[in-house]
Amino acid sequence: MQKLEQLYEGKAKKVFKTDNEKQYIVEYKDDATAFNGEKKGTITGKGVVNNKMTAALFAMLEEHGIPTHQIELLSDRECLVKAVKILPLEVIVRNIAAGSLSQRLGIKEGTPMKKTVLEFCYKNDELGDPMINDYHIFAMELATEDQVEKIKDYALRINEILQKFFLERNIRLIDFKLEFGLYDGEVILADEISPDTCRLWDKDTDKKLDKDRFRRDLGGVEEVYQEVLSRIKNTEN
Repeated sequence: MQKLEQLYEGKAKKVFKTDNEKQYIVEYKDDATAFNGEKKGTITGKGVVNNKMTAALFAMLEEHGIPTHQIELLSDRECLVKAVKILPLEVIVRNIAAGSLSQRLGIKEGTPMKKTVLEFCYKNDELGDPMINDYHIFAMELATEDQVEKIKDYALRINEILQKFFLERNIRLIDFKLEFGLYDGEVILADEISPDTCRLWDKDTDKKLDKDRFRRDLGGVEEVYQEVLSRIKNTEN
């Protein structure tokens, strides 16, 4: 597999063309950002953790019938993926109130939601990834009704699978972000699932095991990333 020119560089990853037009190489970086890029830094080893954790979780989700863009892990920082066309939507799945939801709605952080909450955001850095609803999505032609229904179905199924998976590793899945893309016209899971994109709390102590430690200057950021990966790798079936 030949790695060709860089197609894109985001906050956490670079994407490269390959000699196969239907495949890309994703390279994970150690760069860290928060608050829509206002806070920047470096988390040593983050790229390796996120790449390996995503690979493990995507493989597990594939076994449960969730189609993903993943093909194979190439190295500590690189993964071969299908050349999806990313839909300009972020899907946020919330099980317990935290972060912006607590701030917006005045719900105390840590309050369990009576029902899983799905939120959509428009992927646009210049606008700060504003929250939108189905009506905006259809009016702006960001996705079709069928695609949105498929995304919702996948998101709720992924949540059910991941909650069980993490609880078996003594971790509570508070909330997380998903991105989807189109491949051969079908909606599939893309991007990553990692401490960058999830809120993960230790089940017994509520210790934060995710990027909130960077956002809120809690310290021990590198250590918790490694801890989450260790819990996943050491108990994989």
